[in-house]
Amino acid sequence: MSTLALRGPYWVTVRQYRRTLWLTGALVLAALAVIGGLRIWDLQMPDVYVEDGYKIPANNNSGFHMLRFGVEQLSLGMLLLPLLAGAFVAGPLLAREFESGTYKVSLTQSVSPAAWLRAKLLTATAVALATTLALMAVFRIGWGRTSGTWNLNWSDRGPYEASGVVIFAYVLAAVAVGALVGQLVRRTLVAMAATGLVMGVVLLVLGVFRWSFLPVKTVTGPRDATLWTPDNGLMMDMGLTTSSGARFAPAVCWDEVNRTPSRDGMEDGGMKIFENCLTRRGATGQYLDYHPYAHFWPTQLIESGILLALAALAGYAAFRLLRARHP
Repeated sequence: MSTLALRGPYWVTVRQYRRTLWLTGALVLAALAVIGGLRIWDLQMPDVYVEDGYKIPANNNSGFHMLRFGVEQLSLGMLLLPLLAGAFVAGPLLAREFESGTYKVSLTQSVSPAAWLRAKLLTATAVALATTLALMAVFRIGWGRTSGTWNLNWSDRGPYEASGVVIFAYVLAAVAVGALVGQLVRRTLVAMAATGLVMGVVLLVLGVFRWSFLPVKTVTGPRDATLWTPDNGLMMDMGLTTSSGARFAPAVCWDEVNRTPSRDGMEDGGMKIFENCLTRRGATGQYLDYHPYAHFWPTQLIESGILLALAALAGYAAFRLLRARHP
């Protein structure tokens, strides 16, 4: 068993931050208790049968409504994991060591600078990934019951990260960025804020552009038909088309209605003006652009690849910087 025990700088790191580890474990257990308890509460109320044998939660099932709210909050909270992991690595784990000079003690114990940094990063990475995995398991307890409800679709911010592999890539990138920023700044609070800012920007940018990685699919139909997003898809755009197939923005005709004197909205003849405008401009059909659910995993893998590349670059730069300052 002694071969399995932590040794050297790994033992020192775990010992030094044992309170943080206990707090992390307590938070995971609290999340499990809340989501698990709400799921049990939800099971006390039978579902209501609708047509074709399909069942939905009863309107007075308070347990389900609380479970849905709890799963939504947990998924959004998991977005903070990369920020917290990166800020902890940049601040208490590294910057504080450089700021106080205590890192010199470790480097005098027959431990090379690279081994010292490697021990800290591997320990932090293992804890961060284990915490993420545990919270994903807790999320799954409620996700199977609440998925598809308001703000809990596969493409929504929060559930998208919590139900796939991309959250692990975010955590790895955060640890690497924190290692680099912690050495560059060497001031605990400033390093934590800078890392949080960097990872916040990464989360924001990738969240905006992730649905541009793959081309959308399109369904079309007559102008007066009702188009539905197939395959539980994510609607990206919709509008009208002319007889030639060119896309046409109906806002032009809305503007014409609004510019007509003595007309307020669609009442008082506004609809007739709108329809005449569409006919005059040759709008005969409509289109709907969407991402099907089949795009979920390819998008996850593309985004994860970007994050892992960022993690590799930041990690390489962190070790190069350490070697340059402490040869």
